[in-house]
Amino acid sequence: MDIYKKKHRWKLNLVFAGVFIVLITIGYTFYLGNRLKEVLEINMENFADAYGSMAQNMDDVNKDVNFETDVLQRNKNIPIIIVDELDSIVMSLTYSESKAGNPGYMRRELERMKASDRKPITVDTQVGVVNRIYYAPPFEYKLLSLLPLIILLLLATYVFVGYLGFSSSRTSEQNRVWVGMARETAHQLGTPISAIIAWLEHLKITDIDEEQREIVSELENDVSRLELIADRFSKIGAEPNLEKMDVVVLVKDTMDYMEKRAPRKVEFKLVSNDHAHYARVNKHLINWVVENLMRNALDAMDGRGMITTVVQDDNGYVVIDIEDTGKGIPSGQLKTVFEPGFTTRKRGWGLGLSLAKRIVENYHQGKIFVKRSTPGEGTTFTIKLPKEED
Repeated sequence: MDIYKKKHRWKLNLVFAGVFIVLITIGYTFYLGNRLKEVLEINMENFADAYGSMAQNMDDVNKDVNFETDVLQRNKNIPIIIVDELDSIVMSLTYSESKAGNPGYMRRELERMKASDRKPITVDTQVGVVNRIYYAPPFEYKLLSLLPLIILLLLATYVFVGYLGFSSSRTSEQNRVWVGMARETAHQLGTPISAIIAWLEHLKITDIDEEQREIVSELENDVSRLELIADRFSKIGAEPNLEKMDVVVLVKDTMDYMEKRAPRKVEFKLVSNDHAHYARVNKHLINWVVENLMRNALDAMDGRGMITTVVQDDNGYVVIDIEDTGKGIPSGQLKTVFEPGFTTRKRGWGLGLSLAKRIVENYHQGKIFVKRSTPGEGTTFTIKLPKEED
């Protein structure tokens, strides 16, 4: 199944689309910035011409300088500082009275303008008298330079919120589907299980030998297991009841059940110290998780090998390590083993490990992960359940 390959491809397409939009925005912003810079330079050249003309004709009462004055007064948003040959400030424009009257502040502004890549405009105001005009881009130009970052943040927020909403709705829909399928499966299993139980009861009262009675007993165990499975499916979606139990006992029960149904060349081994390891668990769900991991281990070993289960305490957790000597998991698949749809078998839905993760983490506030896996040597899965004091 390639459900998650399609999901990852969709994510990549979304990222590429976002990057493309940002790149287009940045390119267009640089274009607008360069155009604004050209307009700014032309405006400042006109301003310098008007300032020079007015200064040169200031003493000529017959000279009409209304046009030059109008050009100077139109500047409402470009910060300008004019200095003389001694670098003393002669005039400043677009600064408030408090700032213009603060020599220290105006000197710092002048130094910032000098430090930029904009060359000052030199103006001859009178014979032998030269002024230099320094200027800075208007506030709108600074906003324009921040536009790519603003758009990037807005786009990232939009994508993030949209993805969360989409994932949440899709997950909710999937959950409803799985719950419905599980409960319908439990309902459908009820009829054949009841029929099998009736036939077993009939066999028990017939004349059968000891070996056949033993077979009937094992069949009853399997039917009880089927009833348990149907009960689990019927309760999917409901909050499970947790009780304080010895995890070692639970693991041993499951191991004994699996050992009787495993190939003879597969050896089972349980390692634990003498005292109990308590945790608050739902017996049937945790048994199912352990059974699922052991069943996967059996599938990976092709009929021969060893499954070693170690139960121990570690930093407030009861830790269950289930190690097999199977074919292992390729390193490229370790991050997706718990995702719905992942399976290494030709047949199967790939839901076992996904459900195991939900049972351990959502219902028991524990952890489940691949502790280690080496192709050709085996895999170790770890379950960590919050420890209950003895």
